[in-house]
Formats: sequence, structure tokens, C-alpha cells
Amino acid sequence: MMHRLGGVGIAAFDRQQQSQRSFAELSSELSQAQVDLLHAQLAQFRSALAHYASTHRDRIRKEPSFRHAFQQMCTTIGVDPLAGPRKGGWWAEMLGLGDWQYELGVQIVDVCVSTRERNGGLIEIGELIRLVSKLRGVGGDVITEEDVLRSIRTLKPLNAGYEVIDVAGGRKMVRSVPRELDADQAVVLAVAQEDGGRVSEAALMTRRGWAQERARAALENMLLRDGLCWLDEQDEQYGVSYWVPSAMRWDE
Repeated sequence: MMHRLGGVGIAAFDRQQQSQRSFAELSSELSQAQVDLLHAQLAQFRSALAHYASTHRDRIRKEPSFRHAFQQMCTTIGVDPLAGPRKGGWWAEMLGLGDWQYELGVQIVDVCVSTRERNGGLIEIGELIRLVSKLRGVGGDVITEEDVLRSIRTLKPLNAGYEVIDVAGGRKMVRSVPRELDADQAVVLAVAQEDGGRVSEAALMTRRGWAQERARAALENMLLRDGLCWLDEQDEQYGVSYWVPSAMRWDE
């Protein structure tokens, strides 16, 4: 009797093992089918996107809003326009925008380097766009923040420190030197932007609740260590204040 029960138990165990193997095989087949379907859909999307790009190439190149729409379309299906088999990715492969994108990158470097002596290698992105647009001249294509961000990505392989950083209030700045901006410096920049580029120990203490020692250390580091600000010892309101060039508006 016990022998028969044991046999039944072994047979049931074998059936269970077989069922598990069958389910595993079925799951593998379904997974592969899903992967194949996904690849087919992505290939179809890519083909449609390539057709759209070739049809509207001129408008994408000349109109910032259309360029933005194309970028959003790429993002929606998980395509990086800068990635691809050719240098410059899809921008070069489908739109012929590779040279345009790299030309913009060179102009960004030009502006960043030429202004580095006064701003310490940190420039507000709106000011960068204004100066690059001026460099391109009246007949140049209109460029947007998105164009600048994309071009800065193409500069990463240079390892020259070009990076976009966020400061308080959702504002962006471009750093063109390989130096980290600490949290206190980001606050100093934000306060300076509120007052046309000027900041002081008193302003940091009043607006951010800092202790005087913390405010003084942050400002002195920006002045002496990093060269990101200028010292004004004749300020009529504060007596001593600091001017942050990257937070100032330059008319040139």
C-alpha cells in the first residue's frame, strides 16, 4: 500500500515538473514573440520618422518650433537623434544637420572662452543664446535653448568640462570649466540673479537665513578660489558687496 502511494507521489511530481517545463517553454516563446514584435514596431516607427524627416527637412532646420516637434516625436518613441551609426546621429544621417549642429557647438565654445575671463567660466543660458545669435548674424537661423543643450551634448567627448547646471528658480547656466559648483555657490548665484548680479553677506543672511560665517566663506571662495565674482568695497548700500558676472546682463 505504501509502495503504491509512493509511486503515485513520484508520478505526480514528474507531471508537475513536466508542466513547469512546458510553462517555461511557452513563456520563453511568448517573450521572444513580444521582442520580435517590438523590434518590428520600432523599425516601422524609424522608417516613418525617416520619411517625416526627409519630407520636412527644410522646416526642421529653419523653424525652431518644428525642430522642437521633431525632437519630441523622437523622444516619444525613445529615439535619441544624436545617436546613430554616423557622427552626429540622425541629425546628420536624415536631416543633414550634423555640420549645423557642430557649427553651433563651435560658436558656443567661442562665446564661452571669450567671456571666461570676466565670468569665471559660468554663463547664464539666455545670455549665451543672445551672444551666439549675435555671432551668427542677422541672416543666421534662429536658435533655441533646446538647440544649445543638444550642441553641448556633442561637446562632451572633448572632456573640456562643458555642462549645463540648474540653479534656483529653474534657471540654467552653462559651465565651461571642469569645476564642480557646490550647493552654497548655487544659492549665491540665485540671490545674485535677483539683484542684477550683486550679492552681499547681508543679502544672504536676510533672504536665505544664513549665518554670517557661512555667507562670508561662500563669497570668499567664489572670489579667491574660483574667480566667479568681483569685489566691490564701495557699495553704497552694503559697504562691501560682490558682483557675479555670470548673473549680470551684458550689452555688447
